[in-house]
Amino acid sequence: QVQVVESGGGLVQTGGSLRLSCAASGTTASNNAIAWYRQAPGKSRAWVATITSGGITTYAASVKGRFTISRDNAKNTVNLQMNMLKLEDTSKYYCNRVYNQWAWGQGTQVTVSA
Repeated sequence: QVQVVESGGGLVQTGGSLRLSCAASGTTASNNAIAWYRQAPGKSRAWVATITSGGITTYAASVKGRFTISRDNAKNTVNLQMNMLKLEDTSKYYCNRVYNQWAWGQGTQVTVSA
């Protein structure tokens, strides 16, 4: 059974940066299209970014130009570099396979303060 673990969240001021990491044990992340999602309190989970097995990346309009999704195949992780953070980026962030999703991990909390 694949276990997904997200890490790297924290408290940061507006304009700051964080780097999230997604590790999926029991599988090879590079063989899958992987996406990051986020969910704020009281809201549904929203898609943030995707990286395909071929390395093609796509982003939600709200994060394009500020966030970068990438793979570290040596570590079997998918990362999300978040720059120029805004208050509205405050959410719990999750990663998962795009198709035939795994069980969701616990997520990692990102809180952006003024």
